[in-house]
Amino acid sequence: MRQMSSTDARKKDTREKIELGGLIAKAGLRYEKRAVLLGALIELGQQLKGDDAERARLAAIGAEAFGRDGE
Repeated sequence: MRQMSSTDARKKDTREKIELGGLIAKAGLRYEKRAVLLGALIELGQQLKGDDAERARLAAIGAEAFGRDGE
């Protein structure tokens, strides 16, 4: 039972990482250096703290991009 739970957790973690990688590709950043991507994400995380308007603006951009792909 414990092994099954561990396997399920690993599968869930792997799926999440694949989906996150897909977001990088969808954003057109597939060939950007990893350090650039990480730096951008760290900075974005800091900028979004307490900035609900910016979060909403970015969410609208993302929702539109998903809509164009039928997701």
